[in-house]
Amino acid sequence: MAAKAAVAGLAAILVVAMVVAVAVGVTRKNAEVESGSASNDGGSISTGSTKAVQSICAPTDYKETCESSLSHANSTNPNELIKAAFDFTVKNIGDIITNSPLFKEAANDDGTKQALEICQEVLDTAIDDLKRSFDSVDEFDITNASEYVENLKTWLSAVITNQETCIDAFENTTGDTGEKMKNLLKTAREMSSNGLAMVNEMSSFLSSLQLGNAASRKLLLSGKIGYGGDPTDYAPGEEPHFNLDSNRRRLLSATSLKPNAVVAQDGSGQFNTISAAIASVPPKNNQTFVIHVKAGVYKEYVQIPKKVNKIVLIGDGPLKTRISGRKNYAEGVKTYHTATVAVNADDFLAKDIGFENTAGAAGHQAVALRVSGDRAVFYNVHIDGYQDTLYAHTYRQYYRDCSISGTIDFIFGDSQALFQNCKFVVRKPMANQACMVTAQGRVERHSLGATIIQNGDFVAEPALLQASPPHKVYLGRPWKLLSRTIIMQSNIGGFIAPEGWAEWSGTFALDTLYYAEYQNRGPGSDLKNRVKWKGIQTLSPQMAESWTGGKFYGGDEWVKNSGVPYIPTMMQV
Repeated sequence: MAAKAAVAGLAAILVVAMVVAVAVGVTRKNAEVESGSASNDGGSISTGSTKAVQSICAPTDYKETCESSLSHANSTNPNELIKAAFDFTVKNIGDIITNSPLFKEAANDDGTKQALEICQEVLDTAIDDLKRSFDSVDEFDITNASEYVENLKTWLSAVITNQETCIDAFENTTGDTGEKMKNLLKTAREMSSNGLAMVNEMSSFLSSLQLGNAASRKLLLSGKIGYGGDPTDYAPGEEPHFNLDSNRRRLLSATSLKPNAVVAQDGSGQFNTISAAIASVPPKNNQTFVIHVKAGVYKEYVQIPKKVNKIVLIGDGPLKTRISGRKNYAEGVKTYHTATVAVNADDFLAKDIGFENTAGAAGHQAVALRVSGDRAVFYNVHIDGYQDTLYAHTYRQYYRDCSISGTIDFIFGDSQALFQNCKFVVRKPMANQACMVTAQGRVERHSLGATIIQNGDFVAEPALLQASPPHKVYLGRPWKLLSRTIIMQSNIGGFIAPEGWAEWSGTFALDTLYYAEYQNRGPGSDLKNRVKWKGIQTLSPQMAESWTGGKFYGGDEWVKNSGVPYIPTMMQV
């Protein structure tokens, strides 16, 4: 009981500190923008002693900002602080976007206008992630301590990613609007980093209490584990023996499950388009809703709206059921908005279907699939394009038995993305271009983002192999300063350049990235001539194990409960 009280108290303190800090940071920055100087009328210190504030801020990277922002809190009641901070955060982040003169300045510039629209969308999502972090305080239970912390880490990592996405949207725009937005978000970004650092400290505290085994035992007794027996009762490299309920098992086959909606171009279903079927899902849906999409090429842009959760999209096969679009950067569309299919809701599952962007290499950035929802699962899905094919944007994602094709940076983003048994097909780019499979975009040292490829197969289409002069092909390059990619137990074709990895621009990120290869095979897996950057890692077996799904996700029940094949350990290949 004492341990439970200690953890609950610490959780409340940390989340209060996080939300208050972000709220006050945004408030002060907003006042600075409106008046040209920081406001100094925030009231007296009321969050506790200076030592308490310093203790809360100790694990953060921006201690001065943390302590300064906490000093402006004007209540000693934790619940009131959370409520006031949250309400003010929602109002002020919204006001920054909707009432900012930046919108008026951008009225005559389409690129800047698009960028601000993206900012509004992703910052609204950041607000939602802060809200569910706030709401989770009341849901805290010692038996789900690990899940609680991992959710907080995931959501706060996503807040940071979405702030970065806002800034990225201004790339190649005219004027100084992008720089103004960057300055506007500076304090909020620092406070988001601080909040994540605090939660990481909470995670260390929980580990020191050794709560994991007790929590797991209680979960087992309560029947909450998604498979039979102890979670370690299968040998490393074997599939867990699932004890799923009948509904979950049926999700693996469209023929054995009565769908909630059927889409067919020949009129044999309730809907002719996928978008119409999705529009029929109740708002804020939280029940499994299965959509069977019959064979055909559906030329439409599909959006899974935010909070329309638990949609299952099942086709008749990835070569038979295809969703096709061609929006692209070369024709004036921002990368974020080029996606043929955009997943913005949680607990999405796709099976036996294909997503494509047919803009071709000349379209430059042209996304086939963007995933911006938590706990997304893709099974036997083909994702085809050229540059920027798969935008694995943020949150937790799992890909099994999928095929992803492209040319430049064709898997990019800052999600917790694990690819098992997937094929990576490198296509022929335009003249004088090189190809890079990955471009991971981590920017915050406390965040969880990484691209993990396990038992993958790196292959080239014939046109690439036959090109003269040949194109160089790399495993990846660092899109952001802390880019993190691990490739293990995979087959790497001989067309991959001996250096393995490419620079982004000069020496950018070469010392700070985290790239690792472990137990790979094939003619392109030889490490002898790989680049020798400071950020290149040599993994021990224990370190490699830490990048498997069972460790990487923190809590992987959502994968196991999907019914999709999954190995949470090193694989037997």
